[in-house]
Amino acid sequence: MSTKNPTAKILFFCFLSAFYYFYPQSTWQTLMDIPPNTNNQRFDDIFLINDQIGWAANGNYATVYKTIDGGINWTEQLNENEIEGNFYFRNIEFLNEFIGFLGTLNGKTFKTLDGGSNWEVITNISPNPPAICGLSAVGESTIYGCGAYFSPAYIIKSIDSGNTWQYFDMSPYANALVEIYFLNEDVGFVSGKSDDGAIILKTTNAGEDWTEIFNSNIPGEYVWKLQVLSNDPDILFGSIQAVSPNLGKLVKSTDGGQTWNTYDAPETNIQAVGFVDGNHGWMGGHITGFYETFDGGMTWNNLNIGSNLNRIFIINPNLAYASGTSLYKFTDETLDNITSEKQDRTPLNIYIKKNPVSSLLEIEVNLISADNLVVELYDVNGKFIRQLALLKNHSANQTKHFVFSVEDLATGTYYINFHNNSGRESRKFIKI
Repeated sequence: MSTKNPTAKILFFCFLSAFYYFYPQSTWQTLMDIPPNTNNQRFDDIFLINDQIGWAANGNYATVYKTIDGGINWTEQLNENEIEGNFYFRNIEFLNEFIGFLGTLNGKTFKTLDGGSNWEVITNISPNPPAICGLSAVGESTIYGCGAYFSPAYIIKSIDSGNTWQYFDMSPYANALVEIYFLNEDVGFVSGKSDDGAIILKTTNAGEDWTEIFNSNIPGEYVWKLQVLSNDPDILFGSIQAVSPNLGKLVKSTDGGQTWNTYDAPETNIQAVGFVDGNHGWMGGHITGFYETFDGGMTWNNLNIGSNLNRIFIINPNLAYASGTSLYKFTDETLDNITSEKQDRTPLNIYIKKNPVSSLLEIEVNLISADNLVVELYDVNGKFIRQLALLKNHSANQTKHFVFSVEDLATGTYYINFHNNSGRESRKFIKI
């Protein structure tokens, strides 16, 4: 178009404006066939095999749902009343429309051969993992899993659709793993934390060996979620969950993980991350719903929809799904019963008996659900000092009493951090 014809330029830009105005734009909307969870518990995971067929795992309420119409309607397939024990359903992943896997935080992993209608416990993984925090299905018959956020660190792998399994001790590389993603059967990434900070590891030989490609160098942080752009595998994103008073982070690589850029995220307990290209994407976490960026994470805008986000699942630039307090869809359709529901997270029931303290820190924690719990100590700047307690697979409806010696601490302000299946949060106390 010639720049010497101003009338033509005006008409061209008017056309672009009109096209943008009348062409439907995708937005995040709440899927209303499943009511939002009470007490701000969340759907921990959502996975789709195509743009119509998918499954969702409802964490604390231990239910699996399936959709065959792009999330408009959902059918309950499994709940904890049908299986022995109390469970937290952490993640769900399928190799195809029939073979799928369900990870829990309670020492059992499930498999289906009929699209989720029936599930059975996998019994031939040795040693049996206490939790599966991440799953990655790749190729026709390979499935990887990792865990646990509360340690130790390990990976499980099957190359025959879950009939037989390998177990990899990952303690030489990490002390906790929460996310795994494979590009193909041989090349993949796993993330979590080491003693030194939030980490991302990479393998090129199907999990036999791993190389650390990122470390935040801040102990106590996790790289909670990973994303690789489907149309450009050199572009990687990770979400860093931090500890008060620090903000979480977005980390981004444009060269396959050789170098990384870091940007402040919208909150401390950031977890979900999903981008449709190198610049346009979203983050969210235990406190927030969707925050959107158009400049690769340098600035964020609160969309005021959603809460307690954990997974953003990208189909294409105009279609995505997410799991949080409810299930969400990014679409140019107008869905029925659109709502901007947003809930404040219900905190853990934690009581510090005496504050300030001089020598002994006494705490009560009411554990409502079957759960895991990590208790850690940080200074006023969010610097990790030490782990105070680790409870694994304890029973529901218990009140735990903790007494910790703090005589060695200098006078000042500190944070005690509690991390369980449903969230992570801190309490402040003063040492005198």
